[in-house]
Amino acid sequence: MGERLAVVSGGGTGIGAAVARVLVSDGYDVLIVGRRADVLRTTADQIGADSGRPAAVVPVDADLTEPAGVERVAAAVDDRPVDVLVNNAGGYLGGDPATLTGTAAMWRANFDANVLTAVLLTQALGPRLRRPGGRVILLSSIAAQRGGGGPYSAAKAALHGWLYDLANEYGPQGITANVISPGFVEDTEFFGDRMTPEGYAKRVGATLVGRAGTPDDIAAAVRYLAGPHSGYVTGQVIGVNGGSVLGR
Repeated sequence: MGERLAVVSGGGTGIGAAVARVLVSDGYDVLIVGRRADVLRTTADQIGADSGRPAAVVPVDADLTEPAGVERVAAAVDDRPVDVLVNNAGGYLGGDPATLTGTAAMWRANFDANVLTAVLLTQALGPRLRRPGGRVILLSSIAAQRGGGGPYSAAKAALHGWLYDLANEYGPQGITANVISPGFVEDTEFFGDRMTPEGYAKRVGATLVGRAGTPDDIAAAVRYLAGPHSGYVTGQVIGVNGGSVLGR
């Protein structure tokens, strides 16, 4: 068992799995959280085998929109200090906005998946964050900065406003809080079966570097923010998007 612990929500696939892999390689024990127990177990076993640290990744299946699910994660952490909390759970949830009832359901579902999951998990683990030296990282999206995703854009933008509260609260305790805002990242489940060759080409064409992002690109940014050289970086929205949205 390592001395440092990271918790990664949405850790079974895509960006979350890449984050877990890089943190394990840096010596962390990592607790990965998601709703699908089989996916989490497969990822944990694979990272453990590849790293030579079979017990380094602990899967916890939980619905983070529900307090009971968040309490399961807190129980799994037990009394260990949490060095890094990566709030990566979320995604775009569609619906039928043709009626007011459908619109309300769609917006609530996106808020719950992208905001409430992060709020509840951070509240539950906040007292366990290492002081000083803890790191809170929120995963947003360029949709928060340029629109285009309706309720998803609005939910991710809400994380930015909440970030500033977290940074103000935790800074005096030696804990940093930052947002990573990815652009188009391939090899994730985000688009499901919605992605077309035309849509892929359009998104790559919107970058300045002429390629899609990868989960490893985002994991590298997490590695920096989680590491010892980022202690003077807090309250920031860091774009990792190939230049598709320029910093302002």
